[in-house]
Amino acid sequence: MSVNLKELETVIGYKFASRQLLTHALTHSSYTNDRKMDKSMCNERLEFLGDAILEMISSEHLYNLYPDKAEGELTKLRASLVSEKPLANVAAGIGLGKYLFLGHGEERTGGRTRDSVTSDAVEALLGAIYLDGGMEPAKKFVQTFILNDIENKQLFHDSKTLLQELIQKYHKGTLKYELVKEEGPDHDKSYGMNAMIDGQIVGYGEGRTKKAAEQEAAYNAIKSVKDHSLNSGISD
Repeated sequence: MSVNLKELETVIGYKFASRQLLTHALTHSSYTNDRKMDKSMCNERLEFLGDAILEMISSEHLYNLYPDKAEGELTKLRASLVSEKPLANVAAGIGLGKYLFLGHGEERTGGRTRDSVTSDAVEALLGAIYLDGGMEPAKKFVQTFILNDIENKQLFHDSKTLLQELIQKYHKGTLKYELVKEEGPDHDKSYGMNAMIDGQIVGYGEGRTKKAAEQEAAYNAIKSVKDHSLNSGISD
């Protein structure tokens, strides 16, 4: 597979001194397993490093940004930025999946768009940037691609709870989630869920798990009801 690493560097706004480090960050374990390469050649160690760096940078950022928030609130807010789904969204935004080196099985079963694969690759990429250029470019990457749109990311993270609270506050009925789609083999399922209030569909979501599909359905319901009667007394 031919991968245009210069293109990726342009997208992320960072040019590597060591192209080998960048390649390492993009190498999934399935690729090294297929080729009987040493385990250390996959990106899992860089992912480990990137995870720690991301936690530190995001913690410092939120600590300074929200001086009045308690530890528990900051921890919850950080999770809305650096957990699997938001990182997978970051990967999708920069098109990271198309640059990954995957094994044949992972390629065949949709690894380039699988949240677990792409979110790990974001952390590995961050680890590689840190090793290649130090903390300054690592911080720039995190601030540009991860610590943005905080309010909307928190809304998505808390969507199921927030939707339930809205319904209870405005006495709008009973919330239920209905499975309406289930596709794919057991190892690569995709689910579709409707969020319903007293039988009326208010949001639809898809995900690799039923919980993820419910979360997206709730998020889309909240976005929808901002323009309808469910929360007519709530401002954006």
